[in-house]
Amino acid sequence: MKYILLILFCFGFIFTAKAQHPPIFEGLQIDSTNLFLQDLPINLVKYSYREPNINFLSIHDNEDTGVKAAFEFIRYSGGSIIDCQYGSARNFQFLYNEEEFQTDPNSIYSKSGIIKGLEKYGRADVEVVKQLEELSNTILKKYSENNPAYFFTLHNNADGGFGISSYLKGYELEGYADSLHINFQMDNDDLILVTDLALFNHLKIENVNVVLQSISAPDDGSLSVYSMKKNIPYINVEVQHGHFDENLRLIEISTKALLQIYPELTQASLR
Repeated sequence: MKYILLILFCFGFIFTAKAQHPPIFEGLQIDSTNLFLQDLPINLVKYSYREPNINFLSIHDNEDTGVKAAFEFIRYSGGSIIDCQYGSARNFQFLYNEEEFQTDPNSIYSKSGIIKGLEKYGRADVEVVKQLEELSNTILKKYSENNPAYFFTLHNNADGGFGISSYLKGYELEGYADSLHINFQMDNDDLILVTDLALFNHLKIENVNVVLQSISAPDDGSLSVYSMKKNIPYINVEVQHGHFDENLRLIEISTKALLQIYPELTQASLR
């Protein structure tokens, strides 16, 4: 049985059946790419307002604080966000040949990562791996039309789980970081992760929690590892669910850093 990937395009109007993340405000443009991962409908919805400015990406459909903060940012600064919508869950869960498969949407940007991601919840299937490879390519194309100048992602986490301390020696992610800067006045769960030393040094000056991803970080299929391999600057603003004000503050600080350090990249992405 062959896998099926159906793509439709809807420009300039609200796809009301699937748009899950308010607020929608006047003048917002919506471009929806509607897919099926077997029996799982997935909508990649790009919300744009005024001049292009920064383009954000939210890949987990249960992490709405970052999406709402991005909406607020583009409402007064212009820009866009691509929001992956598939039922307010964290993982992709779907059936193939009457068998259930599951994976993290942020583990699909390399073949080895796809296999590891599937095996974490069950087994990997050749046809399922192919379909996830095609899906990741669709997401990348939607974000950048195959010519990314940078990636700017938004993630949220739970209180007391993943945080800046997760990268310290002796903790789960110690091998993923080359350098850390910790502001002990900030919540441990609120941080910025980058793959670029210039961005890291700029954000250190801003005295925010920031991680510089290691060049030897294991290939887990994440977009951050993909970006590092492709030498594409990557920023992830990650805060605890509900920390809207801090989410918006870190977006503003990160945007300022990106525009100041790489004006040629951000301007190239606006053309």
